[in-house]
Amino acid sequence: MTVAFDDFRSDTVTRPTARMRQVMASAEVGDDVMGDDPSILALEELVANRLGKEAALFVPSGTMSNQLGIKVHTQPGDELLCEQDCHIYNYEQGAAAQLSGVTTRCLYGKERGILTLADVQDHLLPADDHCVRTRLVALENTHNRAGGRIQPYDEVEAICHWAHENGLSTHLDGARLWNACVASGIALKDWSQHFDTVNVCFSKGLGAPVGSALAGPRDLIRQARRIRKMLGGGMRQAGILAAAAHYAIENHFERLAEDHQHAQLLAETIRELPGLTLVNDPVDTNLVFFDVDSKLDTAKGFVSRLREKGTASLSMGTSRIRMCTHLDVDREAVERACENLAATVEDCQAGKQKVVSSGTGYAG
Repeated sequence: MTVAFDDFRSDTVTRPTARMRQVMASAEVGDDVMGDDPSILALEELVANRLGKEAALFVPSGTMSNQLGIKVHTQPGDELLCEQDCHIYNYEQGAAAQLSGVTTRCLYGKERGILTLADVQDHLLPADDHCVRTRLVALENTHNRAGGRIQPYDEVEAICHWAHENGLSTHLDGARLWNACVASGIALKDWSQHFDTVNVCFSKGLGAPVGSALAGPRDLIRQARRIRKMLGGGMRQAGILAAAAHYAIENHFERLAEDHQHAQLLAETIRELPGLTLVNDPVDTNLVFFDVDSKLDTAKGFVSRLREKGTASLSMGTSRIRMCTHLDVDREAVERACENLAATVEDCQAGKQKVVSSGTGYAG
């Protein structure tokens, strides 16, 4: 299928490369529910080794991976601490409550969505019969709604150390941890060592079509495997998907630096355009957020105008727009996007008629 526009809505829109499709077609498969799909087993071993964990579990989605992580650490009536703009709270349908009976306490990250130890440590409730039992701290790295922000390593270390000292478990939503590693130069194992369980995604920046993995201690991953089956996540000959993820890790991980460079080009253009305000300045990784002055248009209107010119983006509210660089947008596509952003601002300033809005979308 030919795409008639350059798609900057999300890094989830990537399509398998020709070589990845070949790898998928030739993948050795078995029955993963029975535990004998060799491609699944190889991927899980690779992920566990890369993250420095005892075991890993392949699952269909990041949401399932996060919810498995929550469920293996908690009992109904327990409390989860997380940042108010995180994916677990905003984009998973309150699944912690629905599936695990867990209360979520959302904390305000004063520094562009980033939690510090000071933000967290005052929210541990006392061991009192009147109080919910605080059991789990979850962080997101990179942080999507904070603009692809990389968590400060020293704060991650401090928060997790405090949590463990106080008998709490820790979970990392590392859907874009790959981006954090490439941009920061800090290895996967160094980030993940502070967390009991870690979720990583294969279908965002890495460019695989499907899948995430939960990594952690062997006993917890065994529990997660059982829960995965209950939730309908047990797949049979899923080795074709695991082969794509395996290929992506081996071949698309380091190239994320290119996506980050492309995001910088977008940011440079947005900084210079009247009526647009770069929100996540500086840009850490591959996500670029900007606000549109109401004198120009609404976010929906601006997104529609921009799409008409051949560049797809995502409205995130009344005035906010997100653009995401990834494997399927090369330097030429980024340069076209920069030209189209400038032309769209000019159209708005000239008062040209708005086109019909394409609406908002999920910002995964």
